[in-house]
Amino acid sequence: MTRPAVFLDRDGTIIEDVGYLRDVSQIDLLPWSAAAIARLNAAGFAVVVVTNQSGVGRGYFDEAHVGATHSALDAMLAADGARVDAYYYCPHYPGSADARYGVVCDCRKPAPGLLRRAAQELDLDLTQSWMVGDWWRDVQAGAGAGARTILIRTGRSTEHRPEPPERPRADAILNDLMEAAEWILRRSSR
Repeated sequence: MTRPAVFLDRDGTIIEDVGYLRDVSQIDLLPWSAAAIARLNAAGFAVVVVTNQSGVGRGYFDEAHVGATHSALDAMLAADGARVDAYYYCPHYPGSADARYGVVCDCRKPAPGLLRRAAQELDLDLTQSWMVGDWWRDVQAGAGAGARTILIRTGRSTEHRPEPPERPRADAILNDLMEAAEWILRRSSR
């Protein structure tokens, strides 16, 4: 039986965007993140993080570091009663000197590959799901996968003005993840 998900970008949506997060000590939860995720958990949504991690392809850190970062984030969220069901990330960077990562892929947002892979592996209903992020690439990825989308005004969304003319229209533009969670819950039949 498929269920809906809330797909979340990581940097600038759940945690402060510090550029390339090279050490887990740099993880800084945004104030509303844990409470918002806990509300989505309680409502029965799968919460799935989808994140571009081109620092792997650029050689700044390895995939084990990405896993360690997600484990540390899990511990921080759990301390506040919140849970991420799964993490999906894109390690690719087309300019990478490492052939494993220097490819054009379907998983680097704005492509919808991460959401589609998660939906297939976790039995999620994309048409009943949401993508929440702080950048138009997140909105494009969500729309491309058939999910509804919310752009939040944290992280990169405050840096990238004017908005690109080719961008898809977000279902909502809100201030932060808590506002997005409340928006989703008001519109959900769960």
